[in-house]
Amino acid sequence: MKGRLIAIGDIHGCHREFEDLLEKLQLERHDRVVLLGDLVNRGPDSSKVIALARQHAHLSLLGNHELRLLNYRKTGDPTHLKKSDYDTLKQLTRRDWTYLNAMPLTYHDREHNIVLVHGGFLPHEPWRRQPARIVTRIQNIDKNGNPRKRSEAPNSPHWSSLWKGPPFVVYGHTSRPKIHRLKWSLGIDTACAMGGRLTACILPEKKIVQVKARETYFKS
Repeated sequence: MKGRLIAIGDIHGCHREFEDLLEKLQLERHDRVVLLGDLVNRGPDSSKVIALARQHAHLSLLGNHELRLLNYRKTGDPTHLKKSDYDTLKQLTRRDWTYLNAMPLTYHDREHNIVLVHGGFLPHEPWRRQPARIVTRIQNIDKNGNPRKRSEAPNSPHWSSLWKGPPFVVYGHTSRPKIHRLKWSLGIDTACAMGGRLTACILPEKKIVQVKARETYFKS
């Protein structure tokens, strides 16, 4: 029996909303839940989110927030960290770190040629060869073809608007009030930690399931 492929956007420590969404999804034995990274930071309990991920997720992809924490753990260099990271560092157990270390960059559903990723891809490069610093962080593309944060190049196009596919890409990272649906991509980070929603996408039919944030945990 074949289950559903379910992508879930950035959870950011919002364990209660994650529980609410899992309940709404009514998971069955053969479902494959893939979390699109940024399980940690901003919300109230990153460790509880990881515990739920271990219990319910097929796998979790590496996000820029996990990458930042892992870089700090490897180097001891605090310049990798931001303010909300320090609360997370107090919460994480050895088992949590093991989970973060095992996160892959992408998940490819070959049957439907759908790729799941945290941030996205440079549009004119082979997606499989792009490194963590690109696929976990990319938002906009500047006039020189370089990946940038929205804040660094606000008038530049988002990578998804330049992505011609195939494959079809489902991604998180770029938070928006609503899902962002284009011909070859779907963005499902709907800013749960900032008082928005936590979004799941059931594939290949692209059915959206959401829960509202119980409160605003983080203001950007």
